[in-house]
Amino acid sequence: MNAEARVKELKLELPPAPKPAGVYKPVVIVDNLAYVSGHGPLRADLSLMVGRVGDDLDLQAGKLAARQVGLTILATLRDQLGSLDRVKRLVKLLGMVNSTHDFREHPAVINGCSELFADVFGKDNGVGARSAVGMAALPGNIAVEVEAIFEIEK
Repeated sequence: MNAEARVKELKLELPPAPKPAGVYKPVVIVDNLAYVSGHGPLRADLSLMVGRVGDDLDLQAGKLAARQVGLTILATLRDQLGSLDRVKRLVKLLGMVNSTHDFREHPAVINGCSELFADVFGKDNGVGARSAVGMAALPGNIAVEVEAIFEIEK
């Protein structure tokens, strides 16, 4: 099943593709790779999920924020590529968690995004290499930021 059909089947609500908040492009395509800039957890109403995991947010709330970032990335990919069906596979994911210095479950938070991509693109093509790290702060106090690299159909 293709990615667009999976989005419908899973009844996923993608937020509007965000506009750049600085001097950068949301996606840069080089050969057959799409480099996706860091995205935050943008909701359909254009609000952001904010807070620090381990303080304002618990692990589950952080994981939901990471899932929302994944939905936001899907919205950007659809906007920039015309269709999610052009995505062949996830190559690399970098997840950054706005967390307290003693929070240690960053990978479990980023699983919110990783599990979404596995659901949409399949377990083989939706799971790539990954890093999950904690940050002292993220822009606008967002809970999670994720950047990704996808292999795409030309």
